[in-house]
Amino acid sequence: MILPRYRVDASRIAGAGKGLFADEAIAKGRVIIAPDKVHTVWPESKLRSYARDSIEVESSVRWFEDQFSLTPEWSDECFVNHSFAPNALWHLGFIFALRDIAAGEEVLMDYRHVIGSGEVMPFEDAETGREIVGLPWPEALQDTARQLVAILGPMP
Repeated sequence: MILPRYRVDASRIAGAGKGLFADEAIAKGRVIIAPDKVHTVWPESKLRSYARDSIEVESSVRWFEDQFSLTPEWSDECFVNHSFAPNALWHLGFIFALRDIAAGEEVLMDYRHVIGSGEVMPFEDAETGREIVGLPWPEALQDTARQLVAILGPMP
């Protein structure tokens, strides 16, 4: 479920197709997207038995370790595009605002956290031309946990 008001529109990223845009300001640390209909979770080994361009593979994200959630009904959450300089952070199925996001701004996250370890996206980062390669699970979890703690601030 997407919590702030939003719209799906043409992405400002060359070749990305559609993107998810905030229709209201989103404060740093706010939950933008929360999982609400995770009905299918597969181990990566099962997912990789399908063709790379299959609906199963294209609608999957790494949920945790080697487990992938599948959302073949293509909800609007799928329109969050990749950036190596994102304004949003994926962490265990939630997407948080990494910084204040202005109304009208496209919501972007780092895909390296949601694809399999060593998996290479079939496109390069539009801004840098770099390959997008999935991080090993421990590194991805440590990275997103560190970033989440940083945006939420110290515990009282």
